[in-house]
Amino acid sequence: MDEFDPEGRDPDYPVELTTGDNAVAGPPTDAKPDTDQPIEPDPVLEAKALAELREVEAELDQRWGETKIAPSLDRITTLLHLVGDPHTTYPVLHVAGTNGKGSTARMIDALLTRMGLRTGRYTSPHLQLVTERIAVDGSPIPASTYIDTYRDIAPFVGMVDSATGDDGPRMTKFEVLTGMALAAFADAPVEAAVLEVGMGGSWDATNVADAQVAAITPVSMDHMDYLGTDITSIAAEKAGVIKQGSVAVIAEQQPDVMRVLLERAVEVDAAVARAGQEFGVLEREIAVGGQRLKLQGLGGIYDDIFLPLHGAHQAANAALALATVEAFFGAGKDKQLVIEAVREAFADVEMPGRLERVRSAPTVLLDSAHNPAGARALAETVEAEFAFRRLAAVVGVMTDKDARGILEALEPVAADVVVTRNNSPRAMAPADLAELARSIFGEERVHVEPQLDEAVETAVALVEQGGDVEEPLSGGGVLITGSVVTAGQARSLFGKEPA
Repeated sequence: MDEFDPEGRDPDYPVELTTGDNAVAGPPTDAKPDTDQPIEPDPVLEAKALAELREVEAELDQRWGETKIAPSLDRITTLLHLVGDPHTTYPVLHVAGTNGKGSTARMIDALLTRMGLRTGRYTSPHLQLVTERIAVDGSPIPASTYIDTYRDIAPFVGMVDSATGDDGPRMTKFEVLTGMALAAFADAPVEAAVLEVGMGGSWDATNVADAQVAAITPVSMDHMDYLGTDITSIAAEKAGVIKQGSVAVIAEQQPDVMRVLLERAVEVDAAVARAGQEFGVLEREIAVGGQRLKLQGLGGIYDDIFLPLHGAHQAANAALALATVEAFFGAGKDKQLVIEAVREAFADVEMPGRLERVRSAPTVLLDSAHNPAGARALAETVEAEFAFRRLAAVVGVMTDKDARGILEALEPVAADVVVTRNNSPRAMAPADLAELARSIFGEERVHVEPQLDEAVETAVALVEQGGDVEEPLSGGGVLITGSVVTAGQARSLFGKEPA
């Protein structure tokens, strides 16, 4: 990560945060948290709702899945108009990019909540239960609310489907889920919504909302079948979330990517804040259970920040999230957020499926890295911050992902790899994954298990070998990764509740 350079501003792109037309109209910074306790759902009704939830998911699964897009905002726009344009009733912060979107969205949510706002958060995909995607007040909505929301909008979804005719595609599953989230936020009601892009940006259903602030995480190669085969084409798609007169808060990028994003910002007269120039990570120190940070924000320095997450990439995500929230509240020179509130928000951040420890002795970690860039960040963090005597990686990958790139990133830190499959129909067959793995790890280091639970057992046995007789588990580690679905299924295996 490049060091923050307050004097290194790019003269070619002088657009700055201002108090003029580009200022973001956020809620007052002295807002107090709502003292009303949320109504807890009835456990008996929720148990019944979970059964009905499976029926709703079966209905939604009849639609195009999330790996297919029909490049148009017409369907989602029409649906929302039919239900009263709920997305216009609250301000929106949009998170796009390739890696780190979910983590950044959760950090933004935590900061806004600690500043006194009632928030909605829409992220994808989910780890264990689909209700995780739609969160209010930092927690997934109850299954009963999810079902009620779906039943409320289902007739209007049918109307949109009918209007497209025989030649046009029906609404995709992601479009329906997006409509549900935006409607649920209006019903709550929320005071701010954090939306994570599903895929791309310009034609993603979430882009129906005109966000006051767009945060762009690092852009890399992913979803090439839909977004383009070169990095600038992918960047152009993601740049579409930067709207007229908004604020673009941009993480560190490859030069070609940054130029595309800045050109879009200039085109729509958006203010710009860039990592390494207007904000960044000043200091980072590894600490027990995470890291301690000193961050340069748009409004000044925020020191003594404890982040209970591992990795330089999470520190960068924290800086991006902080600057995004500052931009939302109109922060700038000599106008900071309350530092104690910032510290408390970051200290309380929870990130399921991101280098999450689910067992000790041996340590079992799971991570949802699903592309080479994510796997490289994961491997770098494991090498830098964990002292494993021996590490075995359990890897399950989707067929449409760069499995070779993921395995190559993990090879330097894993003594062994156990290839397996998750429970998705899109999962790569273990035999095919094993063939790739052997070309990278060699025959002796590759093990094959058809089921994830068996793969975890094999990995645990591998790292127990060669340990001290008295303490056979000492220093061993298991890393479960390769897909969001793999990480989510592993969370369930270890008894973790959806979050």
